[in-house]
Amino acid sequence: MGTESETEVQRMAVLGETRSWSPKPWDFRRYNCDFHHKSEVILVQVNPGEAFTIQRDDGQFQCITGPAQVPMMSPNGSVPQIYVPPGYVQQIIEENGVRRVLVLPQTEFHPGGHSPLHHPPPPPPHATHTHTHFCFTKNTHPPHGRAAFAHRDERASKTYERLQKKLKERHGVGGGGGGGLALSKDSPPPSPQKSRGTPPSGGDLQNGLGGKGADEQAQPSTAVTSLGKSPGRGKDTESGVSYLKGLYATFDSPLTEKPPSEELWVAPSQPEGDDEPKEGEEGPAEPSFTYEVSVSHSGKDGKFKSAYSGVELSATLQNLRPATDYHVRVQAMCNCLQGVPSEPVSFTTLSCEPDGPSPPRKTSGTKSSLVLQWKAPCDNGSKIQNYILQWDEGKGTGAFEQCYYGPQKQYRLTKLSTASRYYFRLAAKNDMGVSEFSDVVHIMTSCSVPAPPLSPELIQSGVTWLCVRWHRPAGSPKEDEISYVLEMEEEGSGYGFQASYDGDELSHTVRNLHRSTTYRFRVIAYNAEGKSNPSGVSEFTTAPDRPGCPCRLTMKGKPHPTSFRLTWDPPKDNGGSDVAKYVAELSEGLSGTFQLGFLVSMECVCDGLSPGCSYQARVHCISAGGESQLTEPLQVQTPPVPPGPCQPPRVVGKPKAREVQLRWAPPLVDGGSAVSSYSVEMFAPQVDEGWEVYQGSELDCTVGSLLPGRTYGFRLRAANKAGYGPFSERSEVTTGPGAPEVCRPPHVTCKSPTCAVISWEAPPCNGAAVSEYRLEWGAAEGSMQMCYTGAALSHEMKGLLPATNYFCRVQAVNVAGVGPFSDAVLCQTPCSVPAPVSSVHTLRESEMRVEGSWTTERGEDEEDEEARPLLYSSSTCLGLRWEAPCDHGSEIMSYLIDLGERQPILTGPVTKYIIQNLHPDTTYRIRIQALNSLGAGPFSHTFKLKTKPLPPLPPRLECTASSHQTLRLKWGDGPAKAQPTDSLQYHLQMEDKNGRFISLYKGPCHTHKVQRLNESTSYAFRIQAFNEAGEGPFSTVYTFTTPRSPPAPLKAPRVERVDESCEVSWETLPPMKGDPVIYCLQSMQGNSEFKQIYKGSATSYQLPNLSSSTEYRFRVCAIRQCQDAPEIIGPYSSTVIMLPPRVDTPGVSGTTGSKAAEAQKPKRSLTDEQFSFLIIALLAVTSILIAVAIQYFVIE
Repeated sequence: MGTESETEVQRMAVLGETRSWSPKPWDFRRYNCDFHHKSEVILVQVNPGEAFTIQRDDGQFQCITGPAQVPMMSPNGSVPQIYVPPGYVQQIIEENGVRRVLVLPQTEFHPGGHSPLHHPPPPPPHATHTHTHFCFTKNTHPPHGRAAFAHRDERASKTYERLQKKLKERHGVGGGGGGGLALSKDSPPPSPQKSRGTPPSGGDLQNGLGGKGADEQAQPSTAVTSLGKSPGRGKDTESGVSYLKGLYATFDSPLTEKPPSEELWVAPSQPEGDDEPKEGEEGPAEPSFTYEVSVSHSGKDGKFKSAYSGVELSATLQNLRPATDYHVRVQAMCNCLQGVPSEPVSFTTLSCEPDGPSPPRKTSGTKSSLVLQWKAPCDNGSKIQNYILQWDEGKGTGAFEQCYYGPQKQYRLTKLSTASRYYFRLAAKNDMGVSEFSDVVHIMTSCSVPAPPLSPELIQSGVTWLCVRWHRPAGSPKEDEISYVLEMEEEGSGYGFQASYDGDELSHTVRNLHRSTTYRFRVIAYNAEGKSNPSGVSEFTTAPDRPGCPCRLTMKGKPHPTSFRLTWDPPKDNGGSDVAKYVAELSEGLSGTFQLGFLVSMECVCDGLSPGCSYQARVHCISAGGESQLTEPLQVQTPPVPPGPCQPPRVVGKPKAREVQLRWAPPLVDGGSAVSSYSVEMFAPQVDEGWEVYQGSELDCTVGSLLPGRTYGFRLRAANKAGYGPFSERSEVTTGPGAPEVCRPPHVTCKSPTCAVISWEAPPCNGAAVSEYRLEWGAAEGSMQMCYTGAALSHEMKGLLPATNYFCRVQAVNVAGVGPFSDAVLCQTPCSVPAPVSSVHTLRESEMRVEGSWTTERGEDEEDEEARPLLYSSSTCLGLRWEAPCDHGSEIMSYLIDLGERQPILTGPVTKYIIQNLHPDTTYRIRIQALNSLGAGPFSHTFKLKTKPLPPLPPRLECTASSHQTLRLKWGDGPAKAQPTDSLQYHLQMEDKNGRFISLYKGPCHTHKVQRLNESTSYAFRIQAFNEAGEGPFSTVYTFTTPRSPPAPLKAPRVERVDESCEVSWETLPPMKGDPVIYCLQSMQGNSEFKQIYKGSATSYQLPNLSSSTEYRFRVCAIRQCQDAPEIIGPYSSTVIMLPPRVDTPGVSGTTGSKAAEAQKPKRSLTDEQFSFLIIALLAVTSILIAVAIQYFVIE
């Protein structure tokens, strides 16, 4: 970059003949080359993150990355000649026996542009055998060319001049350009490592307060110009992205100057090129850098906010708070890459004068004094010492004089004028100066009571409001702040004047008033000193309201086709004034436009109307208060009249031989009602009277049953709600040719059981030759289908069924149409062998009876016993049922059952047969064949049937639980609940009073609960097992007995307090089957346990000596005293609580007494049954929630 840059310009010195560049010739790094005096070794120091490139004798390039120290050999033992780029000079520094070569810019400075590029002088011829070395250095002081920097104060200007002077002295020592070897005492330190521990002299790089960031400011910066490739390297050059990342990693911390709201940092600079670019070649592109400055006021690790973003190398931070610590850092960006932010630098803003205070306010005052008070503003880092209060002395000229100076926050002014306005302003002062003055505020002194104002005046009146105004009292000063109270009195109310407005306005609108009502008004003026006397009274009246809508709008009499009469009643509310006139409006249809008509009376006639039309009528009235609302529309329908004559009907298309299609248009006049139907009359040839052939709502019809080639007459009339209109004129229509006549019945001849020949004769053609015949054939007369079409007079039918009835008929067709079918003819085919059996079914077990054998449950001699037939065992027998096949005209005589390996079974003409003596649980292949007098028919399909296994034995029956009404029975060893795959089921029976066993349960479960039993009663049971094989035998009879029942639960006892005792009573239970019932009463005192206080047959008990401060609980149960068994205790009743009496404290308010009375009411607790129900409900809800969760999370 050019020499006008504020960064330290770095350039390269070349040792020897051959010059070698770093991977990017414009990516200049800094290396410290130590030349040892009187030695042949030269140490080149490579810093971390830097690279050092050399060219060896064989012409190869070698890149060495830091940190490293590279020893280089000098051929002659002396410092070789250094070639410096144009615009720069060399400087040799010797320190501790080590000489260093620095390359510094000349004192000449070119602001605003780049230094011109020059070619370096050629190397001397004697240096061709030396190695190539590089030496880079960094100037730790800023350059002197900051001409565009905006300085904020004199101290910053002096610092800037001092930096320029030091840089000029440093350049003057090494000036002359050639390679002076004199040492300078102001030269930069030998290396960055040595100079980091020594702060720069004079505080050049520190801010005005903290001196932080000196170490960061002394670190080297990076010089960058472009991202192009070196002409001499080609593919060995690094990529631009890697280059920028290396550049950002070494960005310096920002420099701050005082005042610390401006910021500087080191920017990359571009080196001078070795050679000017040749013609046709483009120089390396210079990267475009953007810098972002971030500021934090919450510490080094706080949140940083962006304060500046741009390409400039300095930034001014605005809107900082005085006497505040800030941290600032800078970050470089190029295109889409961002560098690492620099280390934060801290600074503290200076203190300044206080902020402008708020205006003073009046705390109290009289006619001649004011007490002012104010609040302290922000001191901005320096304590406020005094306040300056200024006023205009009441002159109003805008000139202010000081009336107070001191540290207090209030001040009292005396000897002021009455009802005068004074202007004040305030300022604060600290060690840094005086703040700005506050806004000017005016404050008035008090004055005397105002005079009575004039009577109020009316501005405008409405139905529910009055707008009233008044004037300021005469003689009151303008500075006096006067408010007004407007009082109003309603005529006849009896409440007197009431305040309706209180404020400083001179007018007010009073709302929510009554219509047509007179109100009285007066005004009272007041200020800080008191109220004036009331003004004179004025009376104003509100305007009348608009009237209500008329009532009961109805039609008088019946409507006529062209007129009707309306009538209505006056409105219930006239709005405070008489109705002047009524306005009736009429519209045709439901959405027509209303037409106006002004009327004075409450009745009108609407004429000139159309018949059968709908009209809407509405009325409103007009008075002095305005127009009323419209009444609800009244819909009126005028009656219709019969429609007018129609046009004669016309023929549609070409007339057919036996029918004519007519069509017509609606009448032009419908009579006010839609046409509902039409009537068509027909006149036959040479007949004067006609007859109706059509009546309906369609606009066309078809007249049939005509003769071909005849002329017929037709006329038409229309009808609506009012009746039929006149007939139209007659129209004449001639029919066309006809279809053939009906054929004679055909003749059928059967050639075999499956073949027949049908023949027929030609019918009369009716004027057109027959073109074809159509033969229909079917097994039923109503379901015949077309089987032949053609010109022949016979047809042969094949594939018929033997001994089957068939029907046939024929019709003829010509060009005029199709003739009617002939009469159906019945024919029957000859008989044949039977058809195969279509389906075979097995018999149910209940159908496998042994013929003539019946049995009963208890014996043959007992009466009223249920008899059951003996059944074949399904384990050794198979019952078959099949549908009888078609016998084909010859009765079936027998059936042959084929069992495969066994000999076939021949049966009679039956459709059910039981095959006996079979093996249990065995599969058989069965087919059946039918036989008649003509022979045997084909076999049916083969069916597989299987016999069942032997039935199971009954299980052992036992009682697992019992109560006075239920018995739980269990049998077998399986689970209580049956599985869906269980094939073994059970049949449980119980003996009734008549000694018969009745069924209780039939299913796969192993338990059953018998309910609704009597107490202390024996019951007999038996059980039977069955499965697919059938029902097994019944078990032996088991007898079980129910126990006695406990007494029923009693209701909650009744408790009545009598002085210091209480009486407890309960209900009475009757004796239970002769056993007496006694009662047990328990009580609980406080939180103790229940104790028995009474046991006996009485139904009441009196408990003496009650404590007046203890809560008692009572419960009772019934006890059954059995004669031959121990006592049975029933459940306890609900608990009753008796609270101790409370005495009301005298002097308590009525509200407190009512609350205490409510508190003394006994709180009703949950009974045992209610508590049990609550627990069951909670368990049910929990189970449902768990089931839903399992369904949602586990199953799905």
